[in-house]
Amino acid sequence: MGVFLGTYSPRLDEKGRVILPAKFREELAEGLVLTRGQERCLYVFSIREFERVHEQLRAAPLSSKQARDYIRVFLSGASDEVPDKQGRVTIPPPLREYAGLDRELAFIGAGTRAEIWDAGSWNDYLSEKEAAFSDTAEEVVPGLF
Repeated sequence: MGVFLGTYSPRLDEKGRVILPAKFREELAEGLVLTRGQERCLYVFSIREFERVHEQLRAAPLSSKQARDYIRVFLSGASDEVPDKQGRVTIPPPLREYAGLDRELAFIGAGTRAEIWDAGSWNDYLSEKEAAFSDTAEEVVPGLF
């Protein structure tokens, strides 16, 4: 499984399509799943990674209202797509609306998934979080530092 890294700046075309970053195309060539992410971005999973995430969701207790709510929102907005020969995928209108996507996008690598942000929203988020990132003095990720 590949690791998604970096930031790219593709544009959304008039048909709601985006060209996948070249570095991500091989991992996503067999197909991908787009769904709602936190902070009003879209998550992009390879089919294999989405199947792994889905297995984790299936393990959540049905008795947990919070788990049921999360799964409903997460899966009800999901869309499976296959890139065309030019490496383009269509972002369905409800997902474009959810993430507030305009023409200018930020397509970022986030490890086991990629994320699609409206470019302005990403820049605002990054400006806010970079300062906190620099000031992090405690162990946020266990065993990392």
